Amino acid sequence: MNHPHPHKLCEVADLHDLHDEITGLRRHIHQHPELSFQEVDTAALVADRLQEWGYAVTRHIGGNGLVATLRAGSSTRSIGLRADMDALPIQEETGLDWASVKPGAMHACGHDGHTAMLLGAAKHLARTRHFDGTLNLIFQPAEEAGFDSGAQKMLADGLFERFPCDAVFGIHNHPGVETGTFMFRSGPFMAACDTVKIRITGRGSHAARPHLSVDPVVAAASLVMALQTVVSRNVDPMETAVVTVGSLHAGKASNVIPEFATLELSVRSFKPEVRELLEQRIRALVSTHAESYGAQASIEYLRGYPVLVNSEAETDFARSVAEELVGPEKVIAPFGPIAGSEDFAYFLQQRPGCFLRVGNGQGKPMLHNAGYDFNDDNIPVGAAYWTRLVERWMPVKPG
Repeated sequence: MNHPHPHKLCEVADLHDLHDEITGLRRHIHQHPELSFQEVDTAALVADRLQEWGYAVTRHIGGNGLVATLRAGSSTRSIGLRADMDALPIQEETGLDWASVKPGAMHACGHDGHTAMLLGAAKHLARTRHFDGTLNLIFQPAEEAGFDSGAQKMLADGLFERFPCDAVFGIHNHPGVETGTFMFRSGPFMAACDTVKIRITGRGSHAARPHLSVDPVVAAASLVMALQTVVSRNVDPMETAVVTVGSLHAGKASNVIPEFATLELSVRSFKPEVRELLEQRIRALVSTHAESYGAQASIEYLRGYPVLVNSEAETDFARSVAEELVGPEKVIAPFGPIAGSEDFAYFLQQRPGCFLRVGNGQGKPMLHNAGYDFNDDNIPVGAAYWTRLVERWMPVKPG
């Protein structure tokens, strides 16, 4: 799929004149974060700008989602590029001039930057229109929801039926890797993620009379340790899985044995059979462990995002575009797999495509950290990458 006029393909320098404008948009979005399913102002800002630049914008797809469409030439080819817009329920501690003004909410995952990179590409593509086909820009809400997410809701609203895409691509920043470095992997790339909510019910008592109680704290503490054996003793050592107890709550006073204890788990895997095994073993351990202490347990097992699987041809194509743009020395392939999860996986279940990563800088705070901030140096790089990807996917006919 070589472009007939390689010298016309977008370079990073072509986006430098937009850097200040798009950085300003990014920092405004960062300063005014909106949590999953609440992205009203963010979506309105994005939609208004895209309309100003000549896109046909359809709002309220799957809630606050929107799609901006631009056509050029006469080709029937089409492509979808996706950016997520929602923030996280974290109190920001960066001290930056553009830090969040909303208590308990911040862009700690870089969705403000993902949105900005795609907006930069959108403006440049609108002024050059150096492609032949249909471009669909997908701005998605509620990626951080965990289940019943923005991707699912946009698909349920007929996303790909209303806006056909031959393939779909998405990008996520990656702290710890040099800015402007692109990372790719075909096949399973990011993990399936399930959430488990457990309640152990015992019998409360005075702390001085434990023999009259059924202590749910002891049962819960023992269960935490038992759960550590699921991966180490039940999953094939050649496979990848994670079982993390992220929440354990019981009681409010030192002299009271409480009635119940609650736990919440994050469970991650890369293969359906491993995912099934994890659920089977966790359910069995929860039930038998509680019973062994004379307590009762209830369990809510919530299936979250599936494994994100990149298609081989589209990943090879996306990688080749990055190598052209920044050079092979700034491309890592294969990279991962990554134990984090991503609801872009649902898009890839319906269309071929690739989800890739771009470095956010070495020595920078990790994602979902109160000290995190998206690296604005990525804006022209990411925008140029999206632009060139479109130009190469839907090349202008010679002559």
